[in-house]
Amino acid sequence: MKRLIKINYINAFYLLVSLSFATFLISGCGDSQPQSQAPDQASAKAPGPTPSALPAAGNATGAATPLTKFKVPMPSEPTSPDIFVVGDDLKIYQKYGIEMDFIGVVPTPQYVAAVVSGHIDVSPGSHINRTIAGISAGAKIKAVAGKTETSQRVPHMIGIVTKDSPIAKPADLIGKKVGIPTIGGCNEYTPYAWLNKFGVNDPKNKIEVVVLPEKNLEQVLRQGEIDLAMIHKLPAEVLRKDEFKILFSDYDVWESDGGATPFYFATKFIEEKPEVVRAFVAATAETLNWANANPDGAREITARRTNTDFNYVNERYFAPNGIIRPETASVWIELLELFGEIKPGLTIDQVYTNEFNPYYPQN
Repeated sequence: MKRLIKINYINAFYLLVSLSFATFLISGCGDSQPQSQAPDQASAKAPGPTPSALPAAGNATGAATPLTKFKVPMPSEPTSPDIFVVGDDLKIYQKYGIEMDFIGVVPTPQYVAAVVSGHIDVSPGSHINRTIAGISAGAKIKAVAGKTETSQRVPHMIGIVTKDSPIAKPADLIGKKVGIPTIGGCNEYTPYAWLNKFGVNDPKNKIEVVVLPEKNLEQVLRQGEIDLAMIHKLPAEVLRKDEFKILFSDYDVWESDGGATPFYFATKFIEEKPEVVRAFVAATAETLNWANANPDGAREITARRTNTDFNYVNERYFAPNGIIRPETASVWIELLELFGEIKPGLTIDQVYTNEFNPYYPQN
């Protein structure tokens, strides 16, 4: 099965990372139950210190300090709550001495290069496989806080087929067209991992990948132009339409471990401004916990601030307290190594740290 689209996109992505990284140097500059299943938002409780008791940025006493501006991208047609927008609207970031400077839209595949080059200061949380691939390619970045995780009710993404589709098991997908929003992300590798898990060898060459805007995938599926669509929606929402069925979700592949989308900085930024990073992580953790406790509120803020249909912004399950779990990184390191997308030997310590998180037990 030819996959020219993937090859071109991947090469372009790594070229962009490499060029931006070079510029930076020259200028000095995710059928059994899991052991610990993530709870649903309605019952989510975040242990640890209350965020209001944490110090403001750069001041151990909590006294007010000048706001530090963070250059961040503005989401375009978001399919889930944007934590930067939510935290900014609730003035949580301001409480910790941070002002969000929304510079405009940055395409998701360009986040690594944008962070390395300083075009943005921190990623808004793209899937962890992009963080891992960037680090393996030489990008000096590190994740410092978790964003989304997966629960059975709220998976990160699902693969859907039409209600009358004959596709019912992994082997049925061989030779079929799979519609995805972007190359190189969870959209592409989740179906590969599902096929591989259930005995389909060399899945990359067993399906045909078709890249389309996510908002168009359901219509293209209805029209029969693709056989399966990978989308970021809740199973319950899709099933209400009574025209599609869910073939699998990322929960079926990795249970709660596969849907991580961490926030990361350039390592240079972390080294030079550790207290600012610490304040950012604390503010982000508070925002994540609020979004888990108020899922519709987070959707409403995002829809209003981005001029997006509320129904298009889907509920998400966010990492409690913003803590990154090791399994959410290791499953993707192993998968990308398996498919030859990264060099062997990358460790989770190279990918992320929880040292700046006030909720994480410090030794």
